[in-house]
Amino acid sequence: MQFIDQADVQVQAGNGGDGLVAFRREKYVPAGGPSGGNGGRGGSVIFRSVENLQTLLDFRYNHLFKADDGQRGGPNNRTGASGHDRVIEVPCGTMVYDAESGELLCDLVEPNQIFCVAKGGKGGLGNQHFLSNRNRAPERALPGLPGEFRLLRMELKLLAEVGIIGLPNAGKSTLIAALSSARPKIADYPFTTLVPNLGVVRKPTGDGTVFADIPGLIEGAHMGTGLGHDFLRHVERTRLLLHLIDVTSPDPIADYHTIQQELEAYGRGLTDRPQFLALSKLDAVSQDVDAVNDLAAQLREVSQVPVFQISAVAGIGLEPLLNQVWQSLDALQTEALATDASLQTDANENISLPIIDIDLMNPLPLNR
Repeated sequence: MQFIDQADVQVQAGNGGDGLVAFRREKYVPAGGPSGGNGGRGGSVIFRSVENLQTLLDFRYNHLFKADDGQRGGPNNRTGASGHDRVIEVPCGTMVYDAESGELLCDLVEPNQIFCVAKGGKGGLGNQHFLSNRNRAPERALPGLPGEFRLLRMELKLLAEVGIIGLPNAGKSTLIAALSSARPKIADYPFTTLVPNLGVVRKPTGDGTVFADIPGLIEGAHMGTGLGHDFLRHVERTRLLLHLIDVTSPDPIADYHTIQQELEAYGRGLTDRPQFLALSKLDAVSQDVDAVNDLAAQLREVSQVPVFQISAVAGIGLEPLLNQVWQSLDALQTEALATDASLQTDANENISLPIIDIDLMNPLPLNR
């Protein structure tokens, strides 16, 4: 399946139906009066987030989405049928912008979230609404209002709790393949991975955690060099970053600084994410244990974060790394729950109800 994370679409809500000019003409109803019904409401265009989609591929070749128009009003004060709404399924994590103003309209993160991106037009009034003492036979009705038309820009940011970052060929795809059932392309040359790969890693409790392999980060990625500018956005939703550094690189310390500088230049709080370092491809330097330990100590001193030594191919060091990831995610979850509880408490304390003193011996008189 081709991975598409940006799309431009047009949405057209349905027009409202026209009102009708009609009169009652029953044989035994003299001067029956106006009986034209109202037009039906036009259908709206609605986005709904679903879990079974992972890409915006459906919007690459279909750029126009229209809802049905409302029907014209009928005689005998019958309202025309409303147009059917057009419900469009999008992946969870889709952000929808107004293409003309750049305004963020909605951010559909949770499953089954819905948002009306284009509202259907109201139906026109039939001539029954214009009946008055001065006009007993109105021959006037209103047309339906047009539905909204919008140009939208859609942007998908993958929902993953752990983002795996690093320079090309650092072993990110190999790691996610070793930890999950994902089967990304793996080769011994840079830019093997051209799209983010998602993998579900099982906790000891059986729950699944989504890991994302973020490709294409090189020097200048925040300015569009390589693939990083296209895929750095997918790091924004992660709660924790796992930074892989190739232990066989000529200068692993410089590699670390390169990625950190790109995260800082991109902004959006990426440098504030909790982060772990992992020296990958340990099986390739099994002879130089002391040198690897010295390198890990240097990185620990520079980064001030935990540094692990792993080999995804040989399965070395993966269990301690995952244990640390689970502990950190649990701590972040606990912190988030505590913050939500604190905000809820503050909101309740700010609600003040008026105090009414009631004298039961002298009740208030009733207003007559």
